[in-house]
Amino acid sequence: MNAQYSEEAKIELVVDDGEVTLYVDGRQAMQEWERELMWHSADLMCAWGAEYLEVGLGLGLSALRIAGHTTTVRHTVVEKYQRVIDLFRDRHPAPPANLQIVKADIFDFARNLAPDSLDGVFFDPYLSKSVPYNMEQLWSDVLPALVRALRVGGALVPCFTTKPELRWPYYYYFDRVIVERHAYAAYRATEYTPRVSGDAFIQCFVKTR
Repeated sequence: MNAQYSEEAKIELVVDDGEVTLYVDGRQAMQEWERELMWHSADLMCAWGAEYLEVGLGLGLSALRIAGHTTTVRHTVVEKYQRVIDLFRDRHPAPPANLQIVKADIFDFARNLAPDSLDGVFFDPYLSKSVPYNMEQLWSDVLPALVRALRVGGALVPCFTTKPELRWPYYYYFDRVIVERHAYAAYRATEYTPRVSGDAFIQCFVKTR
């Protein structure tokens, strides 16, 4: 096991006056205001096939959207933390039958992916900043493995960004990129966006060869 981040992370789901936040080691990992952006991202990826992989479960907003698409045959979500999986199952006790959640470290899981086995990858892991992890290995080993697993005509969609520029290093591996701009409105207490409202950019990297 080549664990790059702690198995003992402190994970909390906090609901405060209707605002839902998933905390990992005291940091905001995801909030429910992201729902529309997650759905737009999922819809964009689901235009490219029927078999998908998602890295990072979070609140499960994109996982449920992808699995719920009429064209989706199989959607596998890789999640490091059992507590995140348990929280999701508590909130969604009857998920779609085509949704499989695998407790695994993406650093290990990616190396076993078969080439040309996926139509889409939604890439949104949360790596705790309080625990050292190997970003060089993430970009040099994990990302190429995910690209190899994509069929020609498949797509990789990373988490949205608030910066109007292509995401590094994804564009090194793809010849075609689709970008959508969507407005967002975060919570007042959101710490990971530059402001409470603004524009977010969803980027879809398409494998053409």
